[in-house]
Amino acid sequence: MNTSLETSIGGVRLSHPVMNASGILGSEPEHVNILVEAGFSAIVTKTFTLEPREGYPPPILVKLESGGYLNAVGLANRGARYIPLLVERAKACGKPIVVSIGGRNAKEFTELAIIVEEAGATAVELNLSCPHVKGHGLDLGSDPSLVYELVKEVASAIKIPVIVKLGLSDRVVDSSGRALEAGAKALTLINAIRAMAIDVYSAKPVLSNRQGGLSGPPIKPIAVRVVFDVYREYKAEIVGCGGISSWKDAAEFILAGAKAVQVGSALLGNRNVANEIVKGLESWTSLLGYSRLAELVGMAHKD
Repeated sequence: MNTSLETSIGGVRLSHPVMNASGILGSEPEHVNILVEAGFSAIVTKTFTLEPREGYPPPILVKLESGGYLNAVGLANRGARYIPLLVERAKACGKPIVVSIGGRNAKEFTELAIIVEEAGATAVELNLSCPHVKGHGLDLGSDPSLVYELVKEVASAIKIPVIVKLGLSDRVVDSSGRALEAGAKALTLINAIRAMAIDVYSAKPVLSNRQGGLSGPPIKPIAVRVVFDVYREYKAEIVGCGGISSWKDAAEFILAGAKAVQVGSALLGNRNVANEIVKGLESWTSLLGYSRLAELVGMAHKD
């Protein structure tokens, strides 16, 4: 049986559902080539802000004994002037490119979104999920009213699809609904979860920023639950993200309601993870007797 993994997010057609997550590679033009060669169906850049940011001093990334990672990079990036270089490289490779942007308010997000559109990007992803930069990311995304105002201003200023990335908060379902109401075409759920680890010998936090974001396998069940809850409420187009390192992980997100997935931490240890997930999803879809992966989206909601 011929099996199709084709999907679409916000009107962007993808040959298969496996994208990279913002934050792992995606900050330099040569990273685009690495991600294309790794088999991802679309390229998601690192988050860009209007002005360059140095980020936090090291250590910014620590592997935990639990199997996850703790990071606090601080949204380090070269600034908006660098966006066209990555877009140009992705277009040369024939791949859709989603540019992740971050700011402190609607004005900054809108200015960035216009730069992204003028550069020729396929879509823009608003980072309302970063858990470790005060006044950015999760600080905005956990307030449904702020989410609505910000997304509405951005969506009214550009024509390319607006994807909103939200992190874990008590109000993530409400924020999701307000983002969709304001014009978001899709949601990415979730980002790393605010967390902390302490070295028991030095008696100091392991990260320079003290607190960071927990990613990797330990957060997958939480991310799957969020995708399930948001899909049940809105039947939204969702990109599932959080602890995906195998095709079975991706399959869980799809059954919960995700049309696509993003892979982040797993890339640190396995550059072939996208190809492995795609191959596994093809076999799984066929084994269950379906010709299209799209038929399995949200199936866990059926009685």
